[in-house]
Amino acid sequence: MAKSKRNKSENGNRVKFDDQTVNQAQGGETHQLASDDQPVLTTQQGTPVSDDQNTLRIGERGPIALEDFHFREKIFHFDHERIPERVVHARGYGAHGYFENYESLADVTAADIFQRAGEQTPVFVRFSTVAGNKGSFDLARDVRGFAVKFYTKQGNWDLVGNNIPVFFIQDPIKFPDIIHAAKQEPDRAFPQAQTAHDNFWDFISLMPESMHMVMWIMSDRTIPRSFRFMEGFGVHSFRLVNAEGESTFVKFHWKPKLGLQSVVWNEAVKINGADPDFHRRDLWDAIQMGDYPEWELGMQLFDEEFARKFDFDILDPTKIIPEEVIPVRRVGRLVLNRCVDNFFAETEQVAFCTQNIVPGIDFTNDPLLQGRNFSYLDTQIKRLGGPNFTHLPINAPKCPMHHFQQDGHMAMMNPQGRVNYEPNSWDTETGPRESAENGFRSYPAEEAGPKLRIRPESFADHYSQARQFYISQTDVEQNHIANALVFELSKVEKPAIRSRMVAHLLNIDEDLANMVAAGLGLKSIPEAAQAAQPTRQDLKASDALSILKNAPQSFKGRKLGVLVTDGVDADLFNALKEAAEAEGAVLEVIAPVISGVEASDGTWIEAAQKVDGGPSVLYDAVALLISESGAEALLAEPTARDFVADAFAHMKFIGYTEAAEPLLEKAGVSLDEACVKLGEKADAEKFVETCRALRFWDRRSKMKAKP
Repeated sequence: MAKSKRNKSENGNRVKFDDQTVNQAQGGETHQLASDDQPVLTTQQGTPVSDDQNTLRIGERGPIALEDFHFREKIFHFDHERIPERVVHARGYGAHGYFENYESLADVTAADIFQRAGEQTPVFVRFSTVAGNKGSFDLARDVRGFAVKFYTKQGNWDLVGNNIPVFFIQDPIKFPDIIHAAKQEPDRAFPQAQTAHDNFWDFISLMPESMHMVMWIMSDRTIPRSFRFMEGFGVHSFRLVNAEGESTFVKFHWKPKLGLQSVVWNEAVKINGADPDFHRRDLWDAIQMGDYPEWELGMQLFDEEFARKFDFDILDPTKIIPEEVIPVRRVGRLVLNRCVDNFFAETEQVAFCTQNIVPGIDFTNDPLLQGRNFSYLDTQIKRLGGPNFTHLPINAPKCPMHHFQQDGHMAMMNPQGRVNYEPNSWDTETGPRESAENGFRSYPAEEAGPKLRIRPESFADHYSQARQFYISQTDVEQNHIANALVFELSKVEKPAIRSRMVAHLLNIDEDLANMVAAGLGLKSIPEAAQAAQPTRQDLKASDALSILKNAPQSFKGRKLGVLVTDGVDADLFNALKEAAEAEGAVLEVIAPVISGVEASDGTWIEAAQKVDGGPSVLYDAVALLISESGAEALLAEPTARDFVADAFAHMKFIGYTEAAEPLLEKAGVSLDEACVKLGEKADAEKFVETCRALRFWDRRSKMKAKP
């Protein structure tokens, strides 16, 4: 930038262009101006800015001049920089990556993305909670959105799913009601990001079709350890159509490479206090470290004959097809390897629409899917300000586009030349025309019947799969479901609603209903709710529905929190660090002060967390590498006691040195086989191997057995 030779002094305000500084006022801050090799700050119109610290005034203490176009533009944009947040899925976090196809699926679909083995397709993925607003916390008990935008060579395909394969309702006309009921109550605007209130349970207790979903949301599926340990589902039945026009039904699954893992409720509550961005930070850190999260895309494929014979209607979004009935065929992998450059431009402005499909993929008559196809486009137009949200880079296809759509708010791409209609007689050789051979064709399913507002009889069984889900859980998981129901319903003020829910639970599992009734202190057990169809007792348990039955046998991708003090055994610390890294885990140091500690050999160990800011709830397992000299100080630190007590109460594996035993005793820890004493390198390796089990669930029964 050319330097001005002008010096100006006005009542203590000094601008010295020669020295490349601006001094706002006597004693004011000094602001750097752009040097010759730095970009110059400009307005949105590209006009260079000379002073970004002061508005243009009439006199030293006079009014602001209306002609200050830089101020007007800056404040105008600030006033309008917030767009309406999503009605649902407002709190989200996204990342870029790719999908890699394992093999050609040309036998079942003409979709270009599935034609060539090893081909990679760019994707953008957004994870989210459903009920909370943008400012809510990550570990609310809630369904998680799992939306994937594939930028294929035939256009964008949006697979807009959740981490739960079923939904609350069967017909989309009830969607506003379920969301209104789940969100904060309108007269008081709370509770935020939770369903533990009267409106939600009043609605649910009057909707028997919701009972299957209730089992899922009261399970640990709704408090996942991280996005990386979470399944995803397309929810609905879709169609795949091959080049010959033959149709195959499909249900889509995302299977995390790291396996499944959730937290426990008490842990979730404390994580939200310690780090409300826990899931966001976890995804960001994993990608930044190069530990790229991966999922496999799975498909359950079936034909018309199976659909006719299956026990439940495959168009019913409150039902699943158990994996033991139709195995999941794994057809490719999803890798997230790049964080966004700008959260607003990408994660906030990304617009997913279930109607975005490509040739070779088609819809079914699932009524909820049909309703979503109508709703999503309408929602994005409202949220992003007009019909041209597809022009935003995050939403724009990466393949060539040719159409005659024009104008509207924020149009960035318009037809060139005089032709803006079709058919036309211009550019007959080069102008865009429809293609009967390559264009999208809907599957020609035959439909007939009278127009009716009616629910099919095949949708009427509301309890059988809810029961199947419950009996598929381990004892630990069943106990968590019962506790979650008691907690949520204990927040309901109206006793009739609590009783009505127990009446539904009696149709699912009598023991579960009795546990919840006892937890709520009901004076009498109500009669079972009237059922449109009786609950089937012959459905077998499905291991695929349990988190603990699908837990990994590795500590890879997890985080080990190590509490250290001055004088920590350097060899032991290094051995533990090596063992954790060899396993693919992350070791994070917690210390009495954030600067770190001096080890026994004089080396300095940097800390990531101070003990009162790094509670054990942030880690999957903990180790106490405490020296004799450091033990006394920790004994006087309440948060150090909480660190240990919480880890023990949350069934985590605990490694400890002999000097840490007084701290364990003060925290009320009764040493068990999940508490591993550490003294030498072999102990460190053994401890990390022990952590592969993730939690020591047997501790809970032993803790309850105490007098």
